[in-house]
Amino acid sequence: KGACMEATELVLQTMREAGVPLNAGKIAEMSGLDRKTVDKAMAELKKMGAIVSPVRCKWEPAEK
Repeated sequence: KGACMEATELVLQTMREAGVPLNAGKIAEMSGLDRKTVDKAMAELKKMGAIVSPVRCKWEPAEK
């Protein structure tokens, strides 16, 4: 069961819904995920090139 995959999906979805670049803390707050889980999911998304950082320390989906 890919719990990690679900977290990455949820992080992406949260970013899309927000429509503005978010930091990990805000994503954790909005998605209800644990901060560690968000950090892990974001690391995964960065590796995949699925998220980009338009502003220092804030992230958004690479493709909207």
